[in-house]
Amino acid sequence: MSRIVIRPLHADDEGEWRRLWTAYLAFYETVLPEEIFASTFARLTGGAAEGEYRGLLATLDGTPVGLAHYLLHRSCWTIGNICYLQDLYADPEVRGSGIGRALIEGVYAKAKEAGAPEVYWMTQEFNVTARRLYDRIADKTPFIVYQKTF
Repeated sequence: MSRIVIRPLHADDEGEWRRLWTAYLAFYETVLPEEIFASTFARLTGGAAEGEYRGLLATLDGTPVGLAHYLLHRSCWTIGNICYLQDLYADPEVRGSGIGRALIEGVYAKAKEAGAPEVYWMTQEFNVTARRLYDRIADKTPFIVYQKTF
């Protein structure tokens, strides 16, 4: 029986993290420059300073197969922080095996540990497979996201 482990991202995970994040970005038809990769990984493994992103890695039988990036941040609607799940990815070969759910539950656990009353995230409308999972483990909100890029 295979075993899923969700753990914090470590500095020695950089090669596998790069592989997973590159595949995640490709799913969204995005390519980022090396300086973004280096900066993001340094932030994710820099000791989880207040207001900094944190990373989780999913392993299946010891092999890295997924990642999650999340941020605990202030809100004008609560006293404490809330949690934003920015990136979530599982290798295509392991989808349907509980990796995505385990990563989200890992973020839920970190949010609860930090006293955050909520975890939220967004996805693209076409991400039907992931949305089936999200519909089972969270509530879809009526909010629409707007963005202005400079």
